[in-house]
Amino acid sequence: MQTIHQQFQIDYSYSIFFTQNLFSKNNSTLHDFLESFETDGFQRKALFVLDAGLLPHYPQLQENIRAYFVESKSAASLVDKILTVPGGEAAKNDPALFDTIVKAIDKQGIDRHSLVIGIGGGAVLDLVGYAAAVSHRGIRHIRIPTTVLSQNDSGVGVKNGINYQGKKNFLGTFAPPVAVFNDSTFLQTLDNRDWRGGISEAIKVALIKDKTFFEWIETNADALAMRDLPTMEKLIHRCAEMHTDHIRSGDPFEFGSSRPLDFGHWAAHKLEYLTNFEVRHGEAVAIGIGLDSIYSHKMGYIEEADLTRILSLFEKLGFNLYNSRLSENDKINLRHGLAEFREHLGGRLTIMLLAAIGLGVEVHEMDEGIISDSVDYLANRYLSESV
Repeated sequence: MQTIHQQFQIDYSYSIFFTQNLFSKNNSTLHDFLESFETDGFQRKALFVLDAGLLPHYPQLQENIRAYFVESKSAASLVDKILTVPGGEAAKNDPALFDTIVKAIDKQGIDRHSLVIGIGGGAVLDLVGYAAAVSHRGIRHIRIPTTVLSQNDSGVGVKNGINYQGKKNFLGTFAPPVAVFNDSTFLQTLDNRDWRGGISEAIKVALIKDKTFFEWIETNADALAMRDLPTMEKLIHRCAEMHTDHIRSGDPFEFGSSRPLDFGHWAAHKLEYLTNFEVRHGEAVAIGIGLDSIYSHKMGYIEEADLTRILSLFEKLGFNLYNSRLSENDKINLRHGLAEFREHLGGRLTIMLLAAIGLGVEVHEMDEGIISDSVDYLANRYLSESV
């Protein structure tokens, strides 16, 4: 018998729209997209899932969505019930929330020609995208990110998932959205921690790919710290552009073990769990980047002057780069995070470090002693500045 060899390719295409007041009757961005997306002969429905954290700031949001679909005579019909789920990492930790969305998809008759539309931070979008991706083997979904972190990083990518057995993103899929709508109006009501937290992902991508962008962030650090919206919009656009360029040119479904956009993340993911998510993702990423930048310096990859620039930038933006949980149990808990990251990658460890500002370098081993020394470096710097 002869072997049959199968091979095919699937093209994915989606746009990231930058706008304000998306659900204003004077804003046709979403309406125009739905019109262009219409397929003859199919009754397209739209199920919305909202981050409950938005409602205190936007109490009329559900009403505005309903009015928008009525007044714009949208090509998709809005289902009766708009779901709300808790925001933050709680969205990814509670399996009941996943069940709620899947049951709504079933009850409301959301089929493969319909849409599930998530509005919220990155954790909610991860949950909604995962529920859509595994229902009917894949329902189209739209993301409307509402935080800096989700607008410049997680919300514009192709991954989604939920946490399981104490492991971050253990369950998930690669399912690109059909569109992303970045409405900067939502950023104005973020607390300072979430405003600042998303900047860490921009620094991350600048450090491993674009020195000029890093220098731009340095130059504009005061404006960003003072919550200047036009400056933040520029940062988000450039970061999202670099993120999508990487996905297009690299390994979008991560069949290999290289994950350069996870620079600083192996420690960040563990720190989130060690603090019961009291340290938010962007804050944990900042600490993880600080840790791996110190490690890069101790390995002789970057000069001390460059390390100082990196740490000083985070501090100027208001980040605290040390948490005592890093040092607990002689740092054994943190080292467990490295083992979990290796497992998540498929067995072969690949960590992104820095060869220079703007240039990443991959390594396949991490010295536990140098990791420990790097934690101590952060601890000493933080404690000395706190005295």
